[in-house]
Amino acid sequence: MAGKLEVLSELVDPIVKSLGCELWGIEFVSQGRQTLLRVFIDREEGGVGLSDCEAVSRQLSAVLDVEDPIPGEYTLEVSSPGMDRPIFTLEQYVRLAGSRVEMRLRVPFEGRRKYRGVITGVENDEVVVVCDDHEFLFPFDTIEKANVIPQF
Repeated sequence: MAGKLEVLSELVDPIVKSLGCELWGIEFVSQGRQTLLRVFIDREEGGVGLSDCEAVSRQLSAVLDVEDPIPGEYTLEVSSPGMDRPIFTLEQYVRLAGSRVEMRLRVPFEGRRKYRGVITGVENDEVVVVCDDHEFLFPFDTIEKANVIPQF
């Protein structure tokens, strides 16, 4: 799956950038027999709106129809990452330093797979998170999923 996501990112990123947005991330979600290709876009200043999502969706749909990088049927969804944004890259962890995060690991670490804490940075390929007054370094490739916890 990682290889397919890299190919898609290389195809999607220039389209998103040409429309003045940034590719935040891509994910595949299987819901029964349906497959959903979810593309998250953002802007460094001001966030994205419905018109941005529509423009990217139109352009991307046309390119995906021609290039056909995904076998079978799927639904394309383009959206903002939202306040509880998923985190896809080490660079995003750096940008989100100081944010609260909920993460799930691929395998248990110290008897747990789920952690909540504050991102304090990145060291080499490890994400530094403070959970319950303890600092943890999680190798990036051991993190299955992570989302920002919105603060109100």
